Amino acid sequence: MPVSDMTSKRCYYEVLGIERTASDDDLKKAFRRLAMKCHPDRCPDDPHAQEKFKEAKEAYEILGDGQKRAAYDQYGHAAFEHGMGGRGGGFNGDVGDIFGDIFSDIFGMGGGRGRARRGSDLRYLLELDLEEAVFGVDKQIEVPTLVACSECSGSGSEDGKTSTCATCRGHGRVRMQNGIFSVQQTCPHCAGSGKTVANPCRSCRGEGRINDERTLDVKIPAGVDNGDRIRLTGQGEAGPAGTVPGDLYVEVRVREHPIFTREGDDLYCEVPVRFAQATLGAELSVPTLGGEATVTIPPETQTGKLFRLRGKGVKSVRSGRTGDLLCRVVLETPVKLTARQRELLEEFESTFVGENAHTHSPRNRSWFDGVKQFWDRVTS
Repeated sequence: MPVSDMTSKRCYYEVLGIERTASDDDLKKAFRRLAMKCHPDRCPDDPHAQEKFKEAKEAYEILGDGQKRAAYDQYGHAAFEHGMGGRGGGFNGDVGDIFGDIFSDIFGMGGGRGRARRGSDLRYLLELDLEEAVFGVDKQIEVPTLVACSECSGSGSEDGKTSTCATCRGHGRVRMQNGIFSVQQTCPHCAGSGKTVANPCRSCRGEGRINDERTLDVKIPAGVDNGDRIRLTGQGEAGPAGTVPGDLYVEVRVREHPIFTREGDDLYCEVPVRFAQATLGAELSVPTLGGEATVTIPPETQTGKLFRLRGKGVKSVRSGRTGDLLCRVVLETPVKLTARQRELLEEFESTFVGENAHTHSPRNRSWFDGVKQFWDRVTS
């Protein structure tokens, strides 16, 4: 059982709002929450924010170190007074590094301790035909990028020898202290690798990478759409000597199709229909991505009507669901009429007379009724 504290300090577990049995992950999460809540920059109107933040930081510095946490559990705050711990005591873990890691995570200042800088991620815009996007395709692409130098195998050293960086002492990161804030950043001398070279490679001048063009095979899965991205791990830009490469993101752009447009997993197409076909009804052959299909046009079909062919759309790359093909009827006005065709149409049009003429044109009647109501409102 730990010795009870005789100081005015609050229990560190109480400060962070966790149990004594809390895991390291729970500890880190608790400090994250407090740091976000009590940071002075985020709470300019709270006069006690800085004190709360310092208290949380102190608690995390102790409990975040395994040795210090064990001492605190046994002796309480007394473990870090007058030589039993803390400054000049027997616990030599780098508390600043611990805090720097989590501070960096919270406020976006970079990665954790010793994490070397990696190569940049790249984006490649790949244009596909609709059929390629729907059914999938294997593509070969040429990507201009920085690649590992073959002469030094990416080490940057002519003779293959490296030494520990004197600036960061091999950690790859350096810590900067400003008041109560402690942040880490990539070592500027070794670019985060923790190593330096005394005899740089002549081909890459010690960088460990050179400009080149890489040929890659990319498998495009069936069902991809505009904006979808395919991640190729490690195929991005090579990192500085001794570090890992970035990733390549292949972003899909689908070319405009002469017949179909795509909305989600559904396809749309327009089907031109002659006047007589729309009036009397007809069976029409329409294209699909899998071949022809038949659409039955019932009598008195109006332009713009949609006919759905289920399962003739796109199979989703995510859900596996297959969309539909929706065919939109577009009524065509006949052109280049013969004399006989014109005569028949004139004769047909002459039958639309009398009081019942509107019964043959439902949209015409409703349109004129709307126009009449509009003018009545304008002139009243």
